[in-house]
Amino acid sequence: MSLDSFFESYYRLRPVNATFTGVHDFDDRLPDWSPEGLDSTATEMALLQTALQSAGPLSLGDDVLARRDWDQIDRALAHAFLEIQIAEHESGHFQTGNPSLAIGEALFGVISLMTRPFADLEWRMEHAAKRLAAIPTFLAGAERSWSRAGRETPAAWIERALRECEGGRKLLTTGIDRWLASGDIATSLADSVRRSADSAANALLATAERLATQPTRDNDYGVGDAFFSLLLERGHCYARPLAELRDSASSQLDTERRALHEMAHAASLGSWRDIQARLANLHPEPEEFYGAFGETWRACRTLAVRRQIVTWPEEWPIRYVPIPAWTRQAAPHLYYLFYRSPAPFDKVAIHDYTVPAIEDVEDEQSEERLLRTWNDSAIKLNHVVHHGAIGHHVQNYYAYQAPSRIGQIAAVDCASRLGMFCGGTMAEGWACYATAVMDELGFLSEFERVSEQHTRVRLLTRAVVDFGLHSGELSFDTATSTFVDACGMSPEQARAEVTKASMFPGTAMMYWLGVEQIQALRAAHESALGDSFRLRAFHDQFLSFGSLPVAIIARLMPASTGVAR
Repeated sequence: MSLDSFFESYYRLRPVNATFTGVHDFDDRLPDWSPEGLDSTATEMALLQTALQSAGPLSLGDDVLARRDWDQIDRALAHAFLEIQIAEHESGHFQTGNPSLAIGEALFGVISLMTRPFADLEWRMEHAAKRLAAIPTFLAGAERSWSRAGRETPAAWIERALRECEGGRKLLTTGIDRWLASGDIATSLADSVRRSADSAANALLATAERLATQPTRDNDYGVGDAFFSLLLERGHCYARPLAELRDSASSQLDTERRALHEMAHAASLGSWRDIQARLANLHPEPEEFYGAFGETWRACRTLAVRRQIVTWPEEWPIRYVPIPAWTRQAAPHLYYLFYRSPAPFDKVAIHDYTVPAIEDVEDEQSEERLLRTWNDSAIKLNHVVHHGAIGHHVQNYYAYQAPSRIGQIAAVDCASRLGMFCGGTMAEGWACYATAVMDELGFLSEFERVSEQHTRVRLLTRAVVDFGLHSGELSFDTATSTFVDACGMSPEQARAEVTKASMFPGTAMMYWLGVEQIQALRAAHESALGDSFRLRAFHDQFLSFGSLPVAIIARLMPASTGVAR
């Protein structure tokens, strides 16, 4: 079997993923998450696994990696992807049991057409009308799958789903009206979109009403060690025993918490809350808000290029713009990413990074609250370095040129998560590591360095909670308290973190795991090459493999071969 058959199935069965990836053959439809649809999907995936096995060896031995046999590498990763997807289906933890996933899939199926100008407005509206019209049937089928599971739904998942329903209501009413008013389109098309949106809104309201009365449970959020180990071994391609990795994360968390305390104490900066308050005080003026992002981005790029950290492509521009008016009201209720990866196969001249519309803030108090949240440190560390500059944006450029077809698309941001689990350690590991590199270059202020250390604590807390929650060692409430105690989060922030970790096992740890492996690989190359080691050459080669598991990339570029040029 050729990989073409795998990818055809991948996009057809996941049409919203296809849209976000830039494959537009299925933009008029949603997936089938009814019991029959999910069973059919699982059967097709099992047949694809058999076909992949019949096409040749699937091992990822050192000889395969040494000769860069991309067909075999991609077939092996595709087989592992299918294994994880089938396990998800059988677990009752995902499409068969989580309403939030279905609400997100329906809404972002439409948002993917509303916010990304890969085609003219009329074409996108025509397809949006069809996708909107499909929402009632999609939700009805998904609800039958939840009912078939026969289990009470975790309370936090219901809470998230209801919040998303509220965002959907805003999107499908005011949001659609604003979108229709954004261009000169035929009345007949506008009427079609409006009718379909009304039908979708009514279906969403009915779903929300049923969810509000659905029996819930407050415990048993985990998937168990066997499933978690599968994610580690087949998704992250990481071979360390689960217990050993769990102990390592816990030990490193203690170390990083001590380091955070010592940094703040040595500089007489006070507690973390004191530092947060001082960072919040340093923010742009309202009239400088949008410009602050571009100015910081240019400073980041200039320093990285001058210090020869990475070959930064000229043809990969980005701009910071307000969230489109038609999704503005819905965004706070949804998994609405400010930086959403560009679609690998779309040809868009410049990528838009969305930020809050400061001109919509109603009063001075709200404006001050927004500016204190989107302060200079948040802009630099999160929205420039980690996401819009040397982190995700540069990594995405390299991924889309990668020789691996899996590596090109695995880390695409889809409705609720990445397109493929295996892309996580590269995407998030690199973005976190890149922030540490900019710290090495002196790009961060004293306060920002402490903030970055706090981020390390937060990422390790995520890993510890990921392990504990899914093994059953931590209850939901204890996991929430862990974030409050270790990171100084509010209970609301901590609950949101634990909810996400409970929904997507093995995901919260990929930040820490990715960084750890990148740093180890760099150290090995530096040791092997000595004075001939060049950081830009190392980074360029590392990124060139695309969004593959870092554990695989480490074997593709062993330190013994070196990277010196």
